[in-house]
Formats: sequence, structure tokens, C-alpha cells
Amino acid sequence: MGETAHATHHEGEHRSRWPFVAAIGAGALYAGLGLAVLATAADVFPTVVAAAVALLGIVGLCVGLAGWVVEAFLGERVGRGHGRIYRLATVCFLGTDVATFGAGFVYYFFVRAGAWPPTHLPDLLGSLVLVNTAILLASSVTLHYAHHALSAGHQRRFRALLGVTVALGAVFLAGQAYEYYELLVVEGFGLQTGVFGSAFYGLTGLHGFHVFLGVVVLAVVFGRALRGAYGAGRDTSVATASLYWHFVDAVWLFLVVVLYVGAAVGV
Repeated sequence: MGETAHATHHEGEHRSRWPFVAAIGAGALYAGLGLAVLATAADVFPTVVAAAVALLGIVGLCVGLAGWVVEAFLGERVGRGHGRIYRLATVCFLGTDVATFGAGFVYYFFVRAGAWPPTHLPDLLGSLVLVNTAILLASSVTLHYAHHALSAGHQRRFRALLGVTVALGAVFLAGQAYEYYELLVVEGFGLQTGVFGSAFYGLTGLHGFHVFLGVVVLAVVFGRALRGAYGAGRDTSVATASLYWHFVDAVWLFLVVVLYVGAAVGV
């Protein structure tokens, strides 16, 4: 009975509030951005109120993410009950991301309902975006098999595939940065280039930020993996990071179809 009470107490100590703090911060950030649009377009709210709400959201999001990473990925071994909580919290966090990207896509489709194209568009569907897409898809595959290797007890294969995943994520970010350079500097296609430019950079920039966060988290997981922190039944950090990474990859595929292919074929 003493052991049961101790286990329950230990599990209760590890119930995390950080994912929910991050989700609340993200919600406040999105609300602040929405208020900023209303303040600019219709003068419904004072701009300072929108800025204050957005700033509080940024602080809450950063604090929540930092606490989550430190507790979940740098902390001690996670119990089974705690693992379920983290998976649920990850799903809740991804739910806010679905709402965020959904709002961005609604704005884009609203833009597309008007005259098209709104301005001259550069050739977006080139070899660079195709290579970047292949790289991100490959990273999802390597992470999937890394998790399988961990479950099967193949530590060396797990660490190797996880390291490849981190490297592929970093290469994707480098490719995205190069694409921005080509579009902004060479093509002169920026945020001010009509409503499509704002939608394009808003959605791809938001996605790039999520990829950056994913690379940071996977790098932390990789560092812990090198110290032997994971094994069969001790994979909560790997599972939650994988769930996030696969979500980010799926969003990218939708972005490619809607933004790049849609702009190229004019639909």
C-alpha cells in the first residue's frame, strides 16, 4: 500500500501544466492578432489593447514552451500515467495549431475568391520547393523508423535515424531561408506585394517557425538519446515529439498544394 501511495504521489508530482500554459498563450496571441486586424480595418479596438494582448500571448507561449521542453525533455524519467497526460496535452496544443493554420487558410481562400492573380506572381513551384518537400517527408520517415527501432531495443539505429531527422529538419530550414532570399531579393516578391504576398509569407513563415521549434525539440531528444535516456517503455518524449513533427509535415503538404501548386495552375 505504501508503494502504491508513493507511485500515485510520484505520478501526481509530474502532472504538467506547461502545455496548457502554452496553449493559453497561443490563444491570447491569436486573439491579439485578430484584435489588431479589427483595430486597423474598422477601428473597433484601440491598437494598444491589441498589442498588449498579443504581447501577453507571446510571453505565455514562450514560457509554456520553455517549461514544457525543460520538464518533458530535460527532466527525469516519465511514468506511464504521466506519458498519457503529455500525449493528451500535445494533442490539445496541436488543436490550437489546427485552428491557427485553419484561420490562415480561410484568409487565403477568401483572397482567392476575388480576381486572380491579384498581382504578378513569381514561379513558386520550382525545383527548390520540390526538394524541400522531399527532405521534410524523408525526415518524417526517418523519425518513424527511429521510434520503431527504439521500441525494438535497437539503440544504435534509433540514435542514427534520430540524428538524420534533426539534420534533415535543419536542411529544410536552410532551404526555406534560401527560398525567401530568392523571392525577396531576386524576385522582389515581398509582404507588400499584394494580398497573396501577405498570405504566402504569413502561412509559410508560421510553418517555418513550427519547424524550427520541432528541430530544437528533436535536437534535445537526440542529446538525451546519446546519454541513453530512452528505451522500450521510456519513450514519452520521443512519442510526443514525433506526433508534433508528423503534424508539421502534414501541414507542409497542404501548404504546397494550396499555395505553390494552386498559384502555379491558377486554381
